[in-house]
Order: sequence, then C-alpha cells, then structure tokens
Amino acid sequence: MPSLPATFAEDVIHQPVRTQFDAFLDEHRSRLSACLDGLTEEQARRSLVPSRTTLLGLVKHATFVEKVWFDEAITCRSRADIGIPTTPDESFILEDQDTIASIQAAHRDACEASRRAASALHLDDIVSGNRRGPLPLRWVYLHMLRELAQHCGHADILREQILRD
Repeated sequence: MPSLPATFAEDVIHQPVRTQFDAFLDEHRSRLSACLDGLTEEQARRSLVPSRTTLLGLVKHATFVEKVWFDEAITCRSRADIGIPTTPDESFILEDQDTIASIQAAHRDACEASRRAASALHLDDIVSGNRRGPLPLRWVYLHMLRELAQHCGHADILREQILRD
C-alpha cells in the first residue's frame, strides 16, 4: 500500500481520546483511498472475487458508509434525501462514469463532511438517525474503525493480486 498519511496514530498517544479516534479514522480513510493510487482504471475495476468487491468499489462503498454514519445517523436525513443507495451491497455497484479520480474526490468530500458533522458533538453524545436506534457517537466511531480496517485489509489483498499480474 502507499505510504501512511502525515499524522500517524502513534503521534496522538498522549492526546485526548477524541483526537485519537479522529487520527485513527483519518489514517484508515487515507489508506483505503490510497489503494487506488498508481492503478489504471481497468485495474481499479478488476474483479477478483465472486462478490461486487473491487478496489474502486471498496472506496465507493466507504463513501456510502461515511454518509450512513455521519450524515444519516447524525442528521436523521433519509438515504433517499442524502442520495445514497438503500443497501450496502448496492454501494459497490460501479457506474460507467465512475473513475479513480471521481471516486477518490467523492470519498474525500464525504470524509470532510463527516468531520464537519461530528465536530460539534462529543463522543458520549447520542445520534438518533440509525436504524438501530439511538447510539453514542463513540459507537459510531468504533463501528467506522472496524469497517475501514476490514476494508483496508481487503484492499491490501486485492491490490497485491492486481499488481502481481
């Protein structure tokens, strides 16, 4: 995978918990988006598994996840109002106009919107827009870390296979 972002999680060991959460999230966001760096459009779309999972699809899905957890959950807007698919599986579907540049830009924008949406909240504040019901922001952060870490692992393996050819 490409190099790590400028701020490493180790840089925030003695910082407040919220700063630590933000650093870990941003590190994983950056690593996942960077899985597309240096690839051709064909490589980014290459399917190596029976599911819809591709490198480009992973980053597109991560954009969906940002909007689910930091827009839908915090603002209580519906997925239709946000303009995202109704199911996670649909978020992997690539359209003809999806490119590395467009998907990375959409991901960057979604991450920035997530930061803004959560900035006024504390980790123990309750968000009410998720189908599970009210949840503390801390749980949202932990869920996002799990989701992004999982997909970074998927991306590592897919990228290794693509670059091996």
